[in-house]
Amino acid sequence: MTISRIKLRPVADQTVVITGATSGIGLASARMLASAGTRVMLIARNEQALQTIVSRIAEQGGIADYAVAEMGDRKAVEAAAARTIECFGGFDAWVNNAGVAIYARLSETPEDEHERLFRTNYFGVVHGSLIALSHLRDKGGTIINMGTIGSEVPSAILGAYTASKHAMRAFTQALRQELIAQDVPVAITLLLPAGVATPLAEHAAVHADGDPQIPVPAYDPEVVARAVVDAVAHPRGDMHVGGRGLATVLAGQHAPGLRDRLGDTTQHTLIDPAARQDHAGNLFMPMDAGRERSHTQTGRRRSTLTTARRSPTAIAAGGAFMTAAGLWAAYRMMKR
Repeated sequence: MTISRIKLRPVADQTVVITGATSGIGLASARMLASAGTRVMLIARNEQALQTIVSRIAEQGGIADYAVAEMGDRKAVEAAAARTIECFGGFDAWVNNAGVAIYARLSETPEDEHERLFRTNYFGVVHGSLIALSHLRDKGGTIINMGTIGSEVPSAILGAYTASKHAMRAFTQALRQELIAQDVPVAITLLLPAGVATPLAEHAAVHADGDPQIPVPAYDPEVVARAVVDAVAHPRGDMHVGGRGLATVLAGQHAPGLRDRLGDTTQHTLIDPAARQDHAGNLFMPMDAGRERSHTQTGRRRSTLTTARRSPTAIAAGGAFMTAAGLWAAYRMMKR
């Protein structure tokens, strides 16, 4: 069974599990799905934030519940899935969105923090995907994993983060291949956003000379949330979110030497020079939650590429245009 042949239920008829649901893309997606009539189960570490968000969704007429879990702990994720089945009788889609970041040179990244990041960003997706699959294998549904263009174009100063996302991308694509080969009616979608103006940088561990920033170009979290809602209803395979980010990916693919030489330039876009910072952020414990957006950065509210994703003709034309744009960007940079 190819991914395009998998039929998913209308959004309003589904129950959707969202991890990392107390801030950023996860929170924006939960609110957007709930407003569309979807029953949502929110998973995160901060119980107080979860309670507040669920109450607000209910006040606005939505249906939601929550489970507290650390995604790197398989037993905790299993308990969250069981809680969802107890509350709603099952689920139709599972969104692996939980993630943490470290801003530091790889040579200056503490080993315990590096391992903790992989425990959340990689093994959290492994746990969520395989536990969701055990429930969806026979009935069908979709698993949506939140990647990043950083998995295709690594960034100096975000080396550990982009490495974890690279591993997660390979896992997601391999799992999709296995399910297609086994004719399992579960769609595996990988979303690959450009930079998104969420609180990610504010929550990150930092060991760098300055304040961390979201990689540019940045988009508003609702741009990605719309892609999540679309993927809940339509199998999408791999889907880039944000045309400017895709242009960066294409430039890196067609000019790998340029990509490597731009490491220093990229690093300056990720750090706002200031006094050196050293803190572990939310790696080991949750921080303040309940915000979709960054305090310090704003993002674009629209992505033509993501909107056009629903039209095969537009996708083909857009792909050709973005390839040309990426090559032109690479050519211009090499001429400097």
